[in-house]
Amino acid sequence: MPARDGESAHRLEGFRGSPIIEPGSLVDRLDLEKIFGRNAPLHVDLGCGDGSFICALAERLPEKNFLGIERLRGRIRSAARKAAMVGNVRLLRMENSYAVRYLLPAGSAETFYLLFPDPWPKRRHWRRRSVTAEFLRAISQALAENGRFLIATDHLNYFQKIEEIARANPDFTVAPPGAADLPLTKFEQQFRAQGAAIHWLELRKVSPVR
Repeated sequence: MPARDGESAHRLEGFRGSPIIEPGSLVDRLDLEKIFGRNAPLHVDLGCGDGSFICALAERLPEKNFLGIERLRGRIRSAARKAAMVGNVRLLRMENSYAVRYLLPAGSAETFYLLFPDPWPKRRHWRRRSVTAEFLRAISQALAENGRFLIATDHLNYFQKIEEIARANPDFTVAPPGAADLPLTKFEQQFRAQGAAIHWLELRKVSPVR
């Protein structure tokens, strides 16, 4: 697939092959410098879907590295086709919680994005929700100092539960809500078209009180 313009072609220099990472081990931390071919601040899209969001953001921020995590095979293949045009995106087919807890090095991520995760609205399914106290602890370990975790959902109950869990974690401060200057995901486009309210939460990692 040809590059869309000279800038895209330039970013592809030195990058060949599939953007999908095949970890050699499921217990060793990823060698991010080897994976990306450079040291740069890392942004992680949890549940990257078809890659539209992460690739659009990566094109805006070529000085950053972007890792998209997605468990569904069809979505990761769609994302790979887009990421092949953007030299600073890599993809990992895996469950978010496992990748964050076991594969990302401590303090390696500048920003995490969790955009419109499945809210599992029925009470009996709440245990399947992505954001739990344990998951936030893993996010905290993987975040660099002052790193950010941006979360968006159209589901008010889930938003309120996430905020409750976050406020109980001393590793994070909850930043004032504000409009995020980010590319729109397909879900956000659909929800906005339906007139649904979008709830944003920004968590920032803070130094422990000594």
